[in-house]
Amino acid sequence: MEWVRVLAAVVGGLLLLWGVLLVLLWRWRPPDLTVREALRLLPDLVRLVRRLAADRSLPRGVRVRLWMLLAYLLSPVDLVPDVVPVLGYADDVVVVALALRSVVRVAGDAALERSWPGGAAGLAVVRRLAGLRAGT
Repeated sequence: MEWVRVLAAVVGGLLLLWGVLLVLLWRWRPPDLTVREALRLLPDLVRLVRRLAADRSLPRGVRVRLWMLLAYLLSPVDLVPDVVPVLGYADDVVVVALALRSVVRVAGDAALERSWPGGAAGLAVVRRLAGLRAGT
């Protein structure tokens, strides 16, 4: 029965971590991000990742990473199931942020800007997810 307590503590810690990350993401959003752009953010992110993955000017390792990210996003299997309210999608945000940071380090901001299908406020959110400063 000790393993049940350990498992409960680990799950509780992970849930707390996802909650904190979600709050931080909400606080980092640009003030000019409209509800409409926020709702379009996920489809625009998927299009961005697909465009970057198909960009032959990027190194093969970056493109493979992006195809793996797309497979993860489209897969029904997640770290936290999507049926869990709020937390189900928070893990997707964390995985996308980590992947974008990795890709932008190699590909650069120009590739991100060139491939972004959405508006300027959405691109500002993606830049923050990717670890870029607002003026970059």
